[in-house]
Amino acid sequence: MMSPPASFASRYRMRRRERGPHRQAFVRGVRERGLTLVELIITVAILGILASAAIPVARFQVKRQNERILRYDLWTMRDAIDRYKDAADKGAFQTKVGSQNYPPDMETLVNGEDVQGKKLKFLRRIPVDPMTGKAEWGLRSMQDDPDSTSYGGQSVFDVYSKSQGTALDGTKYATW
Repeated sequence: MMSPPASFASRYRMRRRERGPHRQAFVRGVRERGLTLVELIITVAILGILASAAIPVARFQVKRQNERILRYDLWTMRDAIDRYKDAADKGAFQTKVGSQNYPPDMETLVNGEDVQGKKLKFLRRIPVDPMTGKAEWGLRSMQDDPDSTSYGGQSVFDVYSKSQGTALDGTKYATW
């Protein structure tokens, strides 16, 4: 007796058994796992564009922060010079004749002056210029021209940065 012809479904099941379930799972896993090369290239390109846009912003932030520090340091030193002059004008201590009661140098502001047995200090330390990285500042005395870059050495009337750089607003740091 002859067996009835196998239906399409039964033939499909037999082929599937011959291939085995592991073969089908492997093929399905490759398609669902990982990224294609095109997807990786697009992702890397997008990250590169974003990183290149962030670098200039970070540079401006650093420069802007250094400018804030420079303005603060200049203000602090000029305030210390003014407080020294005010104290000398009030007769708290004696100053050199011809100095117009301004400090002879920046170290005097740090070391202080003796006032009635106590040390009166005007500045904790000479700050580091954020633009040059050194604790060296340009000095002006009353006898110097307002825009002079040479120091006469008589007394300290003003301080400025020795940096030749240009600020974000277009001015030179030395003119601040």
